[in-house]
Amino acid sequence: MKIGIEGQRLFRKKKHGMDMVALELIKSLQKIDYKNEYVVFVRPDFDDTCIPKADNFKIVELESRWGYPGWEQFVLPRAARKEGCDVLHCTSNTGPLFSRVPLITTLHDIIYLESISLFKKEGTWYQKLGNMYRRYFVPPVIRKSKKVITVSNYEKERINSHFGFSDGRLTAIYNGVGSHFKKVANPVRLAKIKTQYDLPDNFFFFLGNTDPKKNTKGVLKAFADFNRIYPKQFHLVMLDYDELELLRLLDSIDCTEIRELIHLTGYVPNTDLPAIINQATIFLYPSLRESFGIPILEGMACGVPVITSNTSSMPEVAGEDTALMVDPAKPIEITEAMRRLVEDKIFAKLLSEKGIERAKDFSWDAMAKNVLELYEDVYDELKKN
Repeated sequence: MKIGIEGQRLFRKKKHGMDMVALELIKSLQKIDYKNEYVVFVRPDFDDTCIPKADNFKIVELESRWGYPGWEQFVLPRAARKEGCDVLHCTSNTGPLFSRVPLITTLHDIIYLESISLFKKEGTWYQKLGNMYRRYFVPPVIRKSKKVITVSNYEKERINSHFGFSDGRLTAIYNGVGSHFKKVANPVRLAKIKTQYDLPDNFFFFLGNTDPKKNTKGVLKAFADFNRIYPKQFHLVMLDYDELELLRLLDSIDCTEIRELIHLTGYVPNTDLPAIINQATIFLYPSLRESFGIPILEGMACGVPVITSNTSSMPEVAGEDTALMVDPAKPIEITEAMRRLVEDKIFAKLLSEKGIERAKDFSWDAMAKNVLELYEDVYDELKKN
């Protein structure tokens, strides 16, 4: 079987969520499948060595003058057919509408299809345009896909309620957590990362961005309230966030006084994240809505107590009594969770220990094994027809 995998953004330097899932899938498939042939379709960019070489994996770089939509809708399906792919796995929520190669689509979430205004004040124009694109293309692509993969049972229920699948085409396959997310015992490595990113001595780690669902406004309000209880005792480390956007957000919630306590690192490669997380007192991930929430597991695997939300998929991923759950819409609950973990060191240590064990339940190899079985099921079905 020849399997095409869409990896349009894998060569870009600043990889995020869905990019990392696709990359980890490919790396794990290379370890467990030497029989089938793979063709990975990417757009040319700087990080062109991120996919390891393997005899049964071919990388095809595809240019497009028409941006993301043109690449996905026209360039990708033509290339997949030319390469003789038996199936084409689109990994990032969307796919080509008129592909003549049978599709398997990973639908991480349907947030953009839910009753949320496209033009609300939060979110960038890029995000809003992306939502508009998905609203148009996702429904017909999903309906023609041979199989649809999502990442949690929560999201499976959400998708089922929207599309009404009744034929077994939709399946939930959990994401994993990278094996490099673990306790870092090497003091030299920790000191190097601390110096490289100019990390403060005592800090909470928040993996947020401009996407409204990440609840950055709520976290900043909660941290400001916490700072009134423990003045200037802890900093807040945030990744890849723009200074002007941060100032605008702080001004909108009347919390500009905490700017001096917020440390912006800029973009951090995935390989450096564990050494940063290891040095945090608390890992903050109280999102408003997630389809999975890989960072929850990353924080746990590093042995840092995690504060996350009691909504959507997050309780499913975090498990029972392994993270501190809050209502993300109530900053006061986030503040109280911070306070409890700082004041109750025994409880914080217990969460750390339980979190490490919980993270062991998720691996990219297990995810890839399940995806490979799905590829084979689709191929067998196609041969019958």
